[in-house]
Amino acid sequence: MLDEILAYADKIEKVFSTFKINLILGVIVNVIIIAVLFKVTEIFTHNIQKRFQSDDGGFPINSVLPILEKIIKFLIVFIIVASFLQSQGYSLTSLIAGFGITGLAVGFAAQQTIASMFGTIAVLADKVYRTGDYIKIKDYEGTVETINIRSTKIRTLDNFVVTIPNNIVADSIIQNVSKANKRRLDLTFGVTYDTTNEKLQRGIDIIKEIVHERHDMYKDPLVSIQKLDSSSINIRMQAYAKTKAYDTFLKIRGEIYLEAVKRFREEGIDFAFPSTTVYMAKN
Repeated sequence: MLDEILAYADKIEKVFSTFKINLILGVIVNVIIIAVLFKVTEIFTHNIQKRFQSDDGGFPINSVLPILEKIIKFLIVFIIVASFLQSQGYSLTSLIAGFGITGLAVGFAAQQTIASMFGTIAVLADKVYRTGDYIKIKDYEGTVETINIRSTKIRTLDNFVVTIPNNIVADSIIQNVSKANKRRLDLTFGVTYDTTNEKLQRGIDIIKEIVHERHDMYKDPLVSIQKLDSSSINIRMQAYAKTKAYDTFLKIRGEIYLEAVKRFREEGIDFAFPSTTVYMAKN
């Protein structure tokens, strides 16, 4: 019986001698450290998210923080594992070289995504636009719906959603219409050549009156004869509307056109239409 116990004890001793106790303890300690640092990282990112959650339309915190959290956790694991292996006498040269080659391959494969991420940083740093702003980028214009780490989505006037990578946005000329505190109306009214001088002046006065009567227009319109066109005398109006919303701007412009047509007709001022006069010589 004693011999059997001694035999079992000998086997257990061999098992423990096979596995280094300090290695096992080291692994356990490092796993605990990683778990603690992961929890600290999660608390840190959660607090940042709570702090900026009221910022609607600025920095896309909900999109960026999860990515940053993963990057931080990866660095924690890499640094702790690398330090542990080095303490156990393993060479890290081949490991670092392997990560370098892998990182290079990933970098080539995801260079557009990386470029978009840097584009996002540039857009946010310059505070070019926010969610809800009406902007113009290249051949597209519309309302910004979302800004994420890779792209910007805008809803156009045709109700389409256009996704533009942020690296293209960062390299483009952007017009933020929403940041304008007023919008310019540049309207032309073409009247016929047989309009008398008095009616021409009356037409100019009518347009000025329309602008002055509106509460949503600044009271300093510039109205004058712009051009003697091929088939019309053009009266040009330049004025500013007290709005930055594009739909309101369109509404104001349409109402001014409608009121001008109504009053011109009441005064007997005829609008011109494209026409050509042909003179034929007799032989």
